[in-house]
Amino acid sequence: MQNREKFGSRLGFILVSAGCAVGLGNVWKFPYMAGKYGGAAFILIYLLFLVIMGLPIMVCEFSVGRGSQKSVATSFKELEPKGRRWHDFGYFGMIGNYALMMFYTMVGGWMLYYCFRTVRGEFSANGLTADMVADKFSQMLASPGTLTVWMMIAVVLSFGICSLGVQKGVEKITKIMMICLLALIVVLAVNSVTLQGAKEGIRFYLVPDFAAMKEIGIGNVVFGAMSQAFFTLSIGIGSMAIFGSYLDKDRSLTGEALSITLLDTFVALMAGLIVIPACFAFGVEPGAGPSLIFITLPNVFHEMPGGRIWGSLFFLFLSFAAHSTIIAVFENIISFAIDLWGWTRKKAVLVNMVLIIVLSMPCILGFNVFSGFQPLGAGTGIMDLEDFIVSSNLLPLGSLVYLMFCTHKNGWGWDNFIQEADSGSGIQLPKSLRGYMMYVLPLLVILIYVKGYWDLFAPQGIGVLVPWMGVACAFLGIVLWFAYGKRK
Repeated sequence: MQNREKFGSRLGFILVSAGCAVGLGNVWKFPYMAGKYGGAAFILIYLLFLVIMGLPIMVCEFSVGRGSQKSVATSFKELEPKGRRWHDFGYFGMIGNYALMMFYTMVGGWMLYYCFRTVRGEFSANGLTADMVADKFSQMLASPGTLTVWMMIAVVLSFGICSLGVQKGVEKITKIMMICLLALIVVLAVNSVTLQGAKEGIRFYLVPDFAAMKEIGIGNVVFGAMSQAFFTLSIGIGSMAIFGSYLDKDRSLTGEALSITLLDTFVALMAGLIVIPACFAFGVEPGAGPSLIFITLPNVFHEMPGGRIWGSLFFLFLSFAAHSTIIAVFENIISFAIDLWGWTRKKAVLVNMVLIIVLSMPCILGFNVFSGFQPLGAGTGIMDLEDFIVSSNLLPLGSLVYLMFCTHKNGWGWDNFIQEADSGSGIQLPKSLRGYMMYVLPLLVILIYVKGYWDLFAPQGIGVLVPWMGVACAFLGIVLWFAYGKRK
């Protein structure tokens, strides 16, 4: 059996884990969610749910990883009581990591391509109109060759870093990327808040307006903030657990999880401080949705003094955010082959590099060749289906599994979990949280899970909603089977 690799430093663990959490959910989705749901009031609720939901689940995932010294592929088998079937979830965790990369690698390629195009001056040419910028995005999606080339660049770069090992590759390179990301985000935020006309955007972003929140709908804002807080930390499919397995027992896991959560939150808040004041300065709707990054903001940079430079730095920042997550998940995927079959790192890298490229093709072709395929209703595509499988199913249900496994006696159990979580110096997880983590928090996770189905399918009518809610209940039943079923 190969010796388990370890991080070279505590800073490396925090930055690599934060790099996994810091992704497009922070820098792409968070700004337009804040814009859509009223700014500062949304952010306050988001921060609350980040602490009461995201943080405890992250501690659970880290604990399972460090306690087992394995990836999600085999960690439950290492820790479960004899005769139980928690280990079956390992397959779903593995599927979740692969499914995430089936579309995330393509979007990582988008970021690299837009950085390249901005440096080249495509969005700063004289006579460029807003419609022409929108056409450039549509042209990219319509070209499977362009999407494939940039996806492959993202995959080869990231697997190349992982091939160097945990310390020399993943830790060393991700530390550099995260430090550059943090430096870039501060520079970009300072530029954004000093733009003429940015003052209203800053007020919208930082001063709570509860009257506006009431107009939007308090329930909508609360659920939006709850969902964003839950999904931003990349918990539920073992993407974090792998880094716990590379960690020694010198520090308590609650303190480390808190540091990662704070860093993740800082990036999300600063991303909003870049985007929203700039939108207000140039009269752009900050809640424009996913098109905000690739259509709206290039138009903003086109109008901005020195926009070519600021746009290039912005897409470089987005590239760092996307690829820190890709590298982290690739490391998890590599560990599956090492833990399950004893492969060398080199073999695991080469096989998975080819596999991920092949698995990324359906998403790419979904924007052009297979654009008529609308699996979740009108206007949806293959990427929407893959994102739905991961974000609306595997992440919340996986988090539910980690919670039950760590707190219930037919799993690893609270005593084993709390001993592992509190090993080492630093902040201890309050033992008084046991009841909350056993009963209340799982109900909140189930609420988010069911709400995800409701929001997607209720507008399509009762005939669509009912069967899909049946699917949701079936998946929930499978999770309970893991928790309470016994092996024959």
